[in-house]
Amino acid sequence: MTDPLLSSYTGWPVIIGSGLAGLSVALHLKQPCVLLSPHSNGEGSSTQLAQGGMAAAIGPDDTPEDHARDTLRAGAGLCDEAIVRAITQAGPSAVETLLRWGVPLARDESGSLALHLEGAHSRPRVVYAGGDQSGAYITSSLWEKVRATSRIHVLTGQTLEGLHHEDGLLRGVWVSGGFIPTQCCILATGSCGGLYRHTTIPLSNKGMGIAHAALAGARLGDMEFTQFHPTSLAAGPTQTRRPLISEAVRGAGAPLVLENGERFTKELAPRDVVSRAIAAQLKAGHQVYLDGRHFKGRPFSARFPAITKACHAAGLDPDTQRLPVKPAMHYHMGGIAVDHHGRSSLPGLWANGEVACTGLHGANRLASNSLLEALVCGKWIAEDIDAHSTPFIPLSAPTPRVPFLSPTWTLNDLMEEQAGILRHEDGLRALLEKALPLARHYGPALTASFIAWAALHRTESRGSHWREDAPTSRSPQRQSWTLVDLPSA
Repeated sequence: MTDPLLSSYTGWPVIIGSGLAGLSVALHLKQPCVLLSPHSNGEGSSTQLAQGGMAAAIGPDDTPEDHARDTLRAGAGLCDEAIVRAITQAGPSAVETLLRWGVPLARDESGSLALHLEGAHSRPRVVYAGGDQSGAYITSSLWEKVRATSRIHVLTGQTLEGLHHEDGLLRGVWVSGGFIPTQCCILATGSCGGLYRHTTIPLSNKGMGIAHAALAGARLGDMEFTQFHPTSLAAGPTQTRRPLISEAVRGAGAPLVLENGERFTKELAPRDVVSRAIAAQLKAGHQVYLDGRHFKGRPFSARFPAITKACHAAGLDPDTQRLPVKPAMHYHMGGIAVDHHGRSSLPGLWANGEVACTGLHGANRLASNSLLEALVCGKWIAEDIDAHSTPFIPLSAPTPRVPFLSPTWTLNDLMEEQAGILRHEDGLRALLEKALPLARHYGPALTASFIAWAALHRTESRGSHWREDAPTSRSPQRQSWTLVDLPSA
């Protein structure tokens, strides 16, 4: 039975997700909207966990063109160059938006905005807040603004359970409280990192937004590209979500070393390169550490208080001890394929943030470009919806949704082993053999199937996708898929 309150939102834009991707759309829209979130105040979102900050070319020796060049280089030939240039050009104004919305971005001694240096950036260009607590500061500030904006109606305790479509058009959304008739839904549901055994993001993020969109007929893009962050903390209590040690730590000068103190890689190379280098050392039986004991000026604990807290919880002191690290699933470059307005191939459905695939990241995301993408594309989506909103056409009672199953087993170990940093045809086929039988009835299995299917068909190594049986690269070519492309189990 549908909560009567939901029916009062008939025809309104419905935003699913309460991280930066959802908040940006809500705050930029000029018309009333409803924002649905499983938690209050953005808790449980990937944004809240973000440490490094947001990349933007605002430094005196920086330009959007330089930012675009670094993004294209990191993307390994698969970025959409037009979207790269549009988003990097919008970077400075996006910083002004954060300041206008009350985000307390850090400043240096001269009063200018402080900038971090992160991997694969040619110069410092990452604005941040609270040292290593950028996501928490951004989330807190934006939620204050949302609560003060009367046209944004927030419903907590709600999760997406299905998309209703008729004649190729979105006509409503099923959520845990019932049904909302609408012709305008914006998915901002986050990542699929929870499919993996070790991840830095919320464990609940298992690609359900992608799965629901695919079941409704939406096209997916770049699904094979899963980025592993090189430095998650490999210590403390056994847990699946690993504490992240921001790239800004390496940018501040902390080297990666083996147990004997030997350095073995360029710490600020693109993430896929550093992750593979660490994985190779671990496979060879070595231990890998991040050494932040010798910063000039302020110690580790003063520079990175949130990371220090996580280290203390694991029984480590980063001011006096080296930190054991290993790669963990961190970001998915693929997702619901969208155009430059955030529109999916299903009319009435937009997507923003990590659940979307804009083409900005290509085969490998440049560090701290994700918050920029979510903020800028959220503005573009809102402008598109405001410019083209149409009266809601009443519909007959929607077809009852068929709920996803909830198997007692998970795919985490198999995803880690067969669709992780190193891949092989045999392993990808084994993963598909396990996932496909439930793909149309179990959301995580459907998203996992698309990742494995896309990885199987990319018979080369590029960016974050590395095939041990196909280690060379061929001519760059992007892939996209719909549900009909998956084989039957």
